[in-house]
Amino acid sequence: MEFKIWSVLLLLAVGSVPSQAQDVDAIIEGMNVRHIGPGAMSGRVTTIDVQRDRPEVIYIGTASGGLWRSVTAGVEWEPLFDDEATQSIGALAIAPSNPDVIWVGTGEGNPRNSHSSGRGVYRSIDGGATWELMGLEGTRNIHRIIVHPTDHQTVWVGAIGTAWGDSPDRGIYKTTDGGKTWTHQLYIDERTGVADMIIDPSNPDKLIAALWSHRREPWFFTSGGEGSGLYITHDGGDNWKQLTEDEGLPAGELGRIGLTISAANPDVVYALIESSETGLYHSTDGGLNWSLIQGKQVGNRPFYYADIYADPSDEKRIFNLYSMVDLSEDGGKTFRTILPYSGVHPDHHAFYIHPDDPNFLIDGNDGGLNISRDGGVTWTFVNNLPLGQFYHISVDNAIPYRIYGGMQDNGSWVGPSEVWHVGGIRN
Repeated sequence: MEFKIWSVLLLLAVGSVPSQAQDVDAIIEGMNVRHIGPGAMSGRVTTIDVQRDRPEVIYIGTASGGLWRSVTAGVEWEPLFDDEATQSIGALAIAPSNPDVIWVGTGEGNPRNSHSSGRGVYRSIDGGATWELMGLEGTRNIHRIIVHPTDHQTVWVGAIGTAWGDSPDRGIYKTTDGGKTWTHQLYIDERTGVADMIIDPSNPDKLIAALWSHRREPWFFTSGGEGSGLYITHDGGDNWKQLTEDEGLPAGELGRIGLTISAANPDVVYALIESSETGLYHSTDGGLNWSLIQGKQVGNRPFYYADIYADPSDEKRIFNLYSMVDLSEDGGKTFRTILPYSGVHPDHHAFYIHPDDPNFLIDGNDGGLNISRDGGVTWTFVNNLPLGQFYHISVDNAIPYRIYGGMQDNGSWVGPSEVWHVGGIRN
């Protein structure tokens, strides 16, 4: 009863304050924030990268939980982005020529109705200890970043852009001076952004990009349009050629496209294409000509799941991410499921295959992060990453009160606001 009376008095007091005086910063100034969990679950991981020569150093970006680093192969983690203006990460890339240089694109690139926007591109030159905003604030959502293999000053950014309206800040941007200036290299229209982008491991002047026309409405999502398509460049992005049905791609309007290429044989390129003939396509001449491999085992909801990864040491070994994770070892002709829907967690959006150890795999999904050291036979769940996305929270009238929360694809949780024993709240 006492709790309810004080709640009413507080509401009356707040309601009597003039609107101009209700400054949010003033209200929360001086309040101390404490973490109360839950810590036995996690949330959506959107991007992963690992230092090649030090595989114990892992970086992950999340849908709304910031950027994290582990230097203990996933045992312990530290947040790196808490002081920045956004916690939504869409892309990250460690510079191959200097692992202390890390580029991050903010704003999730999976345009579901609850995705968060970002504030442009950030760069760290000290392994993630400090960050600098390098521009492109208007892009809102970035799904891919590629760093030149021998020059960490040269970077390509694939901006998918906002899902909710028209924007000119979409397409491919390039910098050759470490982000001081940017060139808008490929732009189609205000509805078309970059769904994926890859670079030829043997030729850094050659890139292939998947452009995607899309629009999110409160009640509907439109995937595909005249702007969608595959584009290829052989001069670092100065000039682009669109690939069409003349090169073997499906006719008509295309939707979302996922791309992958393997250093084992860069002539082989895969494309997971949403269209009237949705399927897995491949090229055996570096992306110049294409053919359909198969259209049966390509997953569900292609507008949401369009990530495919080729093993850097074996071009025939490819992983297809959707509600599950499927593996092909014959170049996409057949697949078998290695992470079923009832496995670690459904809805997979990020994946990593170590170039020198194909048994070392990392999977990012709506439930968090999972690591395998045996090629996907067994997986370890990383249970100390607090990445949960709460859609709604509430409290009850108990003393101390309990806190309730409904989460994105992780159920509903309840826990105490405080406890009467040393050590605080336990997860």
